[in-house]
Amino acid sequence: MPNEALIEVYDLVKVYGDGHELRALEGVSFAVRRGELVAVTGPSGCGKSTLLNMLGALDKPTSGTVSMAGQDLSTLRDVDRFRARTVGFVFQLHNLIPTLTAIENIEVPMRGQPVSNTQRRRRAQDLLQLVGMADRAAHFPSQLSGGQRQRVAIARALANSPQLILADEPTGNLDSASGDDVIRLLCELNAKEGTTVLLVTHDRHVARTMRRVLNMQDGRVLSDYRIADPLTEDLRDLARSHLGASLLASNACELSGTPFVREGQLTATGLQLAQVLRQVR
Repeated sequence: MPNEALIEVYDLVKVYGDGHELRALEGVSFAVRRGELVAVTGPSGCGKSTLLNMLGALDKPTSGTVSMAGQDLSTLRDVDRFRARTVGFVFQLHNLIPTLTAIENIEVPMRGQPVSNTQRRRRAQDLLQLVGMADRAAHFPSQLSGGQRQRVAIARALANSPQLILADEPTGNLDSASGDDVIRLLCELNAKEGTTVLLVTHDRHVARTMRRVLNMQDGRVLSDYRIADPLTEDLRDLARSHLGASLLASNACELSGTPFVREGQLTATGLQLAQVLRQVR
């Protein structure tokens, strides 16, 4: 059911260290419906990757709960089995095995699953076709471009038909064109397969291609909003910029020399723009 919650996070806290504590997550709560495209943004060290580790059962919270399809992850008896069947991971570094071909890399997550060799090979071939890499099946990672390697990594993440794809900066090591291709592919997979995608990114352009954005800072979710029209998103970016912050603060000194200040005061235009920015930030 498309409106059913796939992910439910409640009051999630993660603290690292024994002596000097590092509070990576501080009371995070949200839910993600099946089939959603969600971006998690924020500065380095704000807890984005830690959150992904919790969702993928790669780490355990200090307190709070993470549920996947109604299953509390803290009660899992076989975490490896859960990850293999429920979650597909895509990282900034593709992590392909260099001594295996593209098709062999895709087959790796299916080993140990109840499928025959023939079924495994057919599934890998279908996934290569899906990501536009059918003609590179016999190529090793060293023979592929960065964008091609990431496409193979996405195909590998889909090997066991997971309900959720967790992508941690999947475009971080790619040029802009290859990065756009990877994001376009994830969006297409979401549209065609209904796969839920939760993606961590520093890139605002990447975040805007998702349908929803969780913005984090200091281990907390500061805002959670749906992507609207392009103008609203441009205004939201402006609100976060130095110029936007100065307008919101009515800082005439910072804005001197701009059309928004006259005789030490914000003009009517400046006041109107500041009001708009308060509504969208």
